[in-house]
Parts: sequence; C-alpha cells; structure tokens
Amino acid sequence: MNDTKLKQLQNTLKYKFKNQEFLKQALIHRSCLNQAKYSQSNERMEFLGDAVLELLISHHLYSSLKDSPEGILTANRSAIVRTESLALIAKQLDLGQHIIMSKGEESGGGRQNQSLLANTTEAVTGAIYLDGGFTAAKNFVNHHIIPQVRELIKNNPLKDNKSKLQEVVQSQGFDSPVYKQVKAEGPDHSKTFTVAVLIGNKQKAQGTGKNKQQAQQNAAHKALKLMYNNKIHAKN
Repeated sequence: MNDTKLKQLQNTLKYKFKNQEFLKQALIHRSCLNQAKYSQSNERMEFLGDAVLELLISHHLYSSLKDSPEGILTANRSAIVRTESLALIAKQLDLGQHIIMSKGEESGGGRQNQSLLANTTEAVTGAIYLDGGFTAAKNFVNHHIIPQVRELIKNNPLKDNKSKLQEVVQSQGFDSPVYKQVKAEGPDHSKTFTVAVLIGNKQKAQGTGKNKQQAQQNAAHKALKLMYNNKIHAKN
C-alpha cells in the first residue's frame, strides 16, 4: 500500500498512526501468505481487536442501559459485534478497497465478503489499540461504532436464539451453553461452518452457516426446538 492510500485511510479512520506498520499489518489477508513479501496475516490483530471491541461495547452498554439485565446487555452486544454489523462499519470506512489480498480472493468477491470485512474491522481496532493504547481505541469506537449502536439494536431482535437458549438453560441451573466449531468447509470467500452447542458437557445440536455466528444461532435454534419437544428440560 502506497503512502497516499495510507494517508487517505487514516483520514477516514480519524486516527494517525505513529507506527504505520501496525495499520499495514491489519490489512493483510491470509490469502497473501503464499507471496514472499508477506509473512504474517492480520489474524493476530483480529484476535486482539475482537477482545478490545467486546470490552468497549460492553462498557458502553453497561453505562447507557442502566436498568437492563445481563441477558439484554448480552443480546445487544451480540447485535453490535456480529459479522453483519462489523461488516457494515467496514463498508462505511471503505476498508474493502484497502485490504491486501490475493488475486484469487479478490476475484471471488473478497472485497465484499462480510466475514472478511468484519475481521478487518476487528484487526484495525487491534492495530489502533497497539499503536495508541486504550484511549485511542476508545476514541475510534466512540466515533465510528457507538453512533450506529442505537440503529443496530433497533433493527435486531433483542432475544436471538442464543439468548433464548441461555435463559432457558440457566433457569434450570446449568452453566451457559458452549459452542464449538466442528468443521469449516469451502474456499475462504465462501466457507460453510458447522458448530455444535453443548449443555452440561453434552452435545444438544449442530448448526451450519456462512459464518460462525450464523452457525451458532442455527445450532441454538435446533437445541431450543429439541428442548421444547422434550418439555424444555436441558438435561434430556
């Protein structure tokens, strides 16, 4: 990426990097790793950015929704940090045009791929955190994500299948359901994920989807359906 495009992106982000290598790293998709000049993708920064986003969004919801119980806070946070929502943020920031990816990934629609865009939003958040610390990351989230929160929540059901399942399971004295990825099939730009949901260390159902969140929701939906058929007993 040339200096002009880096400057353009930083203007859009409203953050100027002290170390621009962090920003460059946040934009490298793993499809480039077969090229000699790229030795590491943005996946580590994505991991960090995911945690930073969850903390900042959780703090905002805790502070702004003072009368909401934990279940509603969790559902709201899920609506904000889900793939579709973070992909929308990426589109607003025009991150797609800046991602460094292979020609094959690009020709397969990589610049419009929601999972890829959402992951890049997380990676950029991680890069800002590494470069400027917690305050810089908070400013980024406050400027670009928090203004969207009300609309995102408004357009998303507060009680999704995962939240419903968690309420039912906890009401019976069990710990929260655990979701484990079983497999991921297909090319990077069009993967299908299979996720299992476990309750009390027992697998209840599996779900598939085009991203992990969708697969988890489908697994939760199937588990709820089975539990309703068995009179809502999680232990069955």
